[in-house]
Amino acid sequence: MMLGLNSRLSEYFRLSSQQNEMNERIVQLESTQDSLETQIAYANSDKAVEEWARTYEKQVLPGDQLIVPLPLENEIPEVNYVAVPTTSTSENWQIWWDLFFE
Repeated sequence: MMLGLNSRLSEYFRLSSQQNEMNERIVQLESTQDSLETQIAYANSDKAVEEWARTYEKQVLPGDQLIVPLPLENEIPEVNYVAVPTTSTSENWQIWWDLFFE
């Protein structure tokens, strides 16, 4: 009788633990769903369409003036080279000497 009670209690605690984990997972998934629904609502709004059209398609509304900056013709791009580190070819005894005496 005690062995049966012990096994039932351990099963109860294991299942309770799993239930708590699943409840936490449900809360996480619900918050993800809320976030995605918010993104979908924004994507379907007129504001998102206008932002996309102005930003990516360079479209303007009536009365707006599109300004496109042009690069200078005589401008030469500046090239900055990054110094490549060189490996030192020290002997093992020199490396040890530096570790101990410097």
